Amino acid sequence: MSEERPVTTPLAHRVPDLGALELLLAVARLGSLGRAARELGITQPAASGRIRSMERLLGVALVERSPRGSRLTDAGVLVTDWARRVVEAAEALDAGAQALRTRRDSRLRVAASMTIAEYLLPGWLVALRTELPGTAVSLFAGNSAAVAARLLAGEADLGFVEGLEVPAGLDGAVIGHDRLVVVTAPGHPWSRRRGPLDPGELAAAPLILRERGSGTRQVLDAALAAQGGPARPLLELASTTAAKAAVVSGAGPSVLSELAVGEELAAHRLVEIPVAGVRLRRDLRAVWPQGHRPVGPARQLLGLTRGGG
Repeated sequence: MSEERPVTTPLAHRVPDLGALELLLAVARLGSLGRAARELGITQPAASGRIRSMERLLGVALVERSPRGSRLTDAGVLVTDWARRVVEAAEALDAGAQALRTRRDSRLRVAASMTIAEYLLPGWLVALRTELPGTAVSLFAGNSAAVAARLLAGEADLGFVEGLEVPAGLDGAVIGHDRLVVVTAPGHPWSRRRGPLDPGELAAAPLILRERGSGTRQVLDAALAAQGGPARPLLELASTTAAKAAVVSGAGPSVLSELAVGEELAAHRLVEIPVAGVRLRRDLRAVWPQGHRPVGPARQLLGLTRGGG
């Protein structure tokens, strides 16, 4: 049988905390418990209580009090010397942690899916620049799958995706919503329709589509799943800008973010085609690796995307 090891009281329960050690050092330096209390911003009764608690914990008297002030006992002199080393080590730890925070806060790596990167993120980054002018921001723009891969590889501090759910391995928060719309050039036959498209018509038509892995494609595939998904694409493009340009040129219809085509619809370079019986709404999410809530500039940017909340 293995021999049972004795239970050891944790070190934190056997030694005074930093506040008590700082108080003892102040008493040694100033020769007065009252002056030490004022320097540390606590009341004299609180300081006396802290010294008594420290003496009980260590089992020795540390300070002798008299009308002329406070004097360290012989044991107090020894404990003060040890306390000084502990406090100096804590100061070194604090300085090192501050250096790490400064290094972390000097940069922010963002990965965003194309629609968010092109139409929402620029405004957020301008606002972040106002709040954190010393932070250098790098941006990767790709589809939602590529954004997730960057985060999981530790190559981004915060990500933004569009789609139906949080990618595997990530946590996230909904920061907004978007709607996909069917658009064509003004001369397309659909632009002269009197009624909306039905799901079967949309699924059967060759469309200019975003690539698989994009949030736009994910939502469209899910919306048309009952019809077997969209037909073989007329074109499959890796950016919203390229897809939009192809539609404007008359190459064919597409399903794109309302955010991306608002200007073209207002200028009548594109026409929105109503569709009945298809849900084309999606969530916009900020995402990060599971268990690693954003900190520093990433947390600041997250707050800006939610209206500063």
